[in-house]
Amino acid sequence: MENQVLERKKLFSTEKFNVRTYTMIAALIIMWIGFTYLTDGFFISARNMSNLVRQMAIVGIMGTSMVLVIVSGGIDLSVGSVMGFLGCIAAALQVWGGMGTFEVIAICLASGLLIGLFQGGLIAYTDVPPFIITLGGSLVFRGAVLAVTRGTTVAPLQKSLLYFGQAYVSNFVGIIIAVGAVLFLLLNELSKRKAKKKYNSLTEPIGSMVIRWLVFSSIISASVLVLNSYKGIPVPVLLMFILVVIFSFIAEKTNFGRRIYAIGGNIDAAKYSGINVKKNIAMVYCLNGLMAAVAGLILAARLNAGTPQAGINLELDAIAAAVIGGTSMTGGVGRVSGAILGALIMATIDNGMSMMNLDAYWQYMVKGAILITAVWFDIKTKKNSTKFKK
Repeated sequence: MENQVLERKKLFSTEKFNVRTYTMIAALIIMWIGFTYLTDGFFISARNMSNLVRQMAIVGIMGTSMVLVIVSGGIDLSVGSVMGFLGCIAAALQVWGGMGTFEVIAICLASGLLIGLFQGGLIAYTDVPPFIITLGGSLVFRGAVLAVTRGTTVAPLQKSLLYFGQAYVSNFVGIIIAVGAVLFLLLNELSKRKAKKKYNSLTEPIGSMVIRWLVFSSIISASVLVLNSYKGIPVPVLLMFILVVIFSFIAEKTNFGRRIYAIGGNIDAAKYSGINVKKNIAMVYCLNGLMAAVAGLILAARLNAGTPQAGINLELDAIAAAVIGGTSMTGGVGRVSGAILGALIMATIDNGMSMMNLDAYWQYMVKGAILITAVWFDIKTKKNSTKFKK
């Protein structure tokens, strides 16, 4: 019975999320058209599109797990510093320690899990707010970055590790991925339609579903064709979308994901229903630490170095990506895929303004304005969201 109620709530939440998603997509298209016009077409070139999605990959990866953290009612201000720390650890182990890529990846991923588990445990089993614990963690690991690098750049890395940050998949593999993604979208649409029929909430004509599937399938196909016309899909982008699929499945199809939404929606009700709130909150931060490790490895591989500046302010980008993508700061609402859209919007702003040779402060100001607007929109629609949950 509890699962049925949660599923029904999720269907209503999904409808609201779709409206916001389409609004963000429309805004993104307008930005792309504007930047293309202002840069004489260079913005939409295959090379720049490849650079743009590569730039967004790291924020997108961190955003996938940040969504779950915020949905649970928490926040993590340490992931940027943790990411930089683990990326520098990877560089130090290879450059100074002579370790192989497999060992370095294993050590960094395990370290990310342990860091996340430690911070999550403190948050779950003490009365200290997550804001304070993760803010303290941010300062600790920022200092650790300076300690590991000794204030210098640690380079170069082994070619096998560079693959994860600089390589591209072949055009043939890209086509296979596009076909698989299109088929996955179709199966997902049919699955959601079946679920709506089950709860007698199906009001959408099948023609609307087909049009939506065709639109998103066209976007995927066009994106792959553009990337293939340059060098192919960047490996960091491929890893990002693999993680999006995994985390979307965790959030929407597993008991753990349902519990996180329940905790964020009403923590007292979650406790009374028998959910182990402390354990699940600790696990969320554990996953966030793991994603910080993945992002740190990719950043180090992309730069071919570990630097003292690695990861500075990236936790804010991850939070902004999640919120712009539809995750509510009050908890209980959000989707992993939305964080990717948010990351793409922010990467578009950075990339487009850089091509226009605008000063960096404009990028911060515009991204801040968009973030404020997204939170305002969330607050304005909160009453409708609450009405659906009753």
